[in-house]
Amino acid sequence: MEEQDQVTKKGWKRELREWTVALGMALVFAFLFQNYVYAQSEVHNISMQNTLVAGQRLIEDKWSYHFKHPQRGDIVIIKGPESELRLVKRVIGIPGDEIDVRDGAVYLNGELTHEPYVKGMTTTSSIQFPYKVEPGKLFVMGDNREHSEDSRSLGPIAFSSIEGKVVYRIWPIDKFGNVY
Repeated sequence: MEEQDQVTKKGWKRELREWTVALGMALVFAFLFQNYVYAQSEVHNISMQNTLVAGQRLIEDKWSYHFKHPQRGDIVIIKGPESELRLVKRVIGIPGDEIDVRDGAVYLNGELTHEPYVKGMTTTSSIQFPYKVEPGKLFVMGDNREHSEDSRSLGPIAFSSIEGKVVYRIWPIDKFGNVY
């Protein structure tokens, strides 16, 4: 009986050691690849209200767009026109889509879009509508349409300008979770 307890104790210690090593390796991997696979970002402006507000912290997936293209509805982080500026926007149109803005609403390929997350009226800006999205480009807008610098004024965004996809909100803690 005592011999069996010794074997059980050794098995338990070995299992604990294996889990500790695995957890340690996972933490080292996460630390080393933090800015290559994922990143933490903070919202600094009001262009994505009511979905995202200033001060919220986000987890950004920087890896998946190496294997697939952004989709309509994705919230992405874009390297802005100034090198230090990063913009958070929603993908509205992908290559081949025709975007139109009429009567304060967005039409995608001739169909009125259902956008319950939008705050304010969608207005036109410097871009001519209807607009056909070119290959290798995306049409993005902020959810706070009256206060957003987006494709309506900046023009379409190149795939190469996309830094990553927003996947989680981690702060404030009462808003923790999926942003979609």
